[in-house]
Amino acid sequence: MEIAIIAHDGKKAEMVQFLMEHKSILLHKNITLVSTGTTGTKAEKSGFEVLKLMSGPLGGDAQIAARVAEGKTDMVFFFRDPLGIHPHEPDIFMLMRLCDVHDVPLATNPATAELLLKAISFS
Repeated sequence: MEIAIIAHDGKKAEMVQFLMEHKSILLHKNITLVSTGTTGTKAEKSGFEVLKLMSGPLGGDAQIAARVAEGKTDMVFFFRDPLGIHPHEPDIFMLMRLCDVHDVPLATNPATAELLLKAISFS
């Protein structure tokens, strides 16, 4: 199973904390993590193996959207900063739209991501 992880700058530490708290599920279920560049670098520094793509503003969000459309990514954790201004907002909306089009679960906060991980931990 492939899970994409993305986090806006103000949410990157929260993403790493989330990954650390759920490390046993992520490792036990043989999950492949794919991420935008900076989020992936932070996850790697915490001991996770990650396929890093471009930084979000440089096209990483679009690369993950393409993986969703191609059927490669099974789930997306995108910890968004809803109060921030993001110049790559069109790419973010495209990713969210493609998750809906292709029926790919999308968590935009830790509470939802935790529910998704709990669901796969029982499978």
